[in-house]
Amino acid sequence: MSQLFSPLTIKGVVLQNRLVVSPMCQYSSEDGFANDWHLVHLGSRAVGGAGLVFTEAAAVAPEGRITPNDLGIWKDEHIEFLHRITMFIKARGAVSGIQLAHAGRKASVTSPWNGNKLIPENEGGWQPLAPSTIQFNEEYATPAALTKLQITTLVTQFKAAAVRAMEAGFEIIEIHAAHGYLIHEFLSPLCNFRTDEYGGSFENRIRFLMEITDAIKSVLPERMPLFVRISATEWVEGGWTEIDSVGLAALLRIKGVDLIDCSTGGNVPNVKIPIGPSYQVSFAQRIKEDVGILTGTVGLITSATQAESIIATGQADLVFMARELLRNPYFPLEAAHELGHKTMPWAVQYERAKWRS
Repeated sequence: MSQLFSPLTIKGVVLQNRLVVSPMCQYSSEDGFANDWHLVHLGSRAVGGAGLVFTEAAAVAPEGRITPNDLGIWKDEHIEFLHRITMFIKARGAVSGIQLAHAGRKASVTSPWNGNKLIPENEGGWQPLAPSTIQFNEEYATPAALTKLQITTLVTQFKAAAVRAMEAGFEIIEIHAAHGYLIHEFLSPLCNFRTDEYGGSFENRIRFLMEITDAIKSVLPERMPLFVRISATEWVEGGWTEIDSVGLAALLRIKGVDLIDCSTGGNVPNVKIPIGPSYQVSFAQRIKEDVGILTGTVGLITSATQAESIIATGQADLVFMARELLRNPYFPLEAAHELGHKTMPWAVQYERAKWRS
C-alpha cells in the first residue's frame, strides 16, 4: 500500500493523501482580490488529486504585499470570492488552506515578469516595514523600523485575517514565517537589531511569532489545524540555524501549532545553497524526530517514488510541491497510478481518461 496516498487526520481535518499544493505567489490580484485565475489555478490542482491545496501568501495588510498584485485578506470584501474557491476545492474532495503573510522589508516591488523592481512611493509604492532599518539588498527600499504600537496592530491584523479565512471556508491556516518576509526578519539575528523585547535574545526574536500564534489560536475552533512555515536555516554563518528551528518548533508545539512546514533561506541574498533533489528533507526529519511534531517538506521533489520514500521512511508527514505542480496539476493522479494506488478518486468528468490497468 502506498504511504503517500494514505490519509492523515490532523485534529478535525482529514487529508485524503499526503500531497500538498505549496503556497505559490501568482501576482494576479487587484487590490488583493482573488479572481478567476485563482479559481482555475487552485481548482485544477484539487481536480488533479492533491490532498491539501494552499493559496499563495495572502497579505494581512495592504503594506504587507510583496507587489501590488498580491492576494490579500485584509478586508471583509475579500471573503466572497475566496469562499467560491474553497467550496470548489471541497467539492473535489480536497482540503483548502490559506497562508497568512506580511512581506516586511521585501515589499513594494513589481511582479517577477516586470523585473522585481522597487516601486517608489511617488509611483504607487509604499513604505516597507521591518524590525530594523536594514535593506534586503541595495535594490530594495530601506524599511522603516516598526514601533511597538505597529507591532501590536500587526498581531491584530493577523488575527482578523484568520477570522476572515474561516468565514471564507478555509480548513487550515498557515503562518508564513519564512523566506525573509516580516516574521522571519524578526527571527533572524542578521536583520533584527532591535534593543527592546522584540530583539536581541532568541526568546525576544521569536516573540512576534509567538504573539501572532497566540492571537490566531484564540479564534480558531479546536478542530482547525494551524501550520507554521519556517526557513529552517539561512545557510549562512551567524544567521538562523537548524538548532534554532528545533527550539522554535518545540515552543510552537506547546502553543498548539500542529505542523511545521520546513523550507529554508530567503533572508540573505546571494547565499550558496546546496540545491538538489530533496535538499530540505533532513530539516523536516530532524524537527519531526527531535520535537515530536508533524512536519512537511518542500524543495525539488519531482517524482512519485521520491515523494513516496519521504513519507514511507518517516522523514516527513506531508510533501509540499510547488514547481512540479505548476508543470503538471495532475501529478497526484499520475503518481497514484505509478505507485499502484487503485482507489484514487477521479472527477467523474475525467473518469473516461482513467488508466484501466
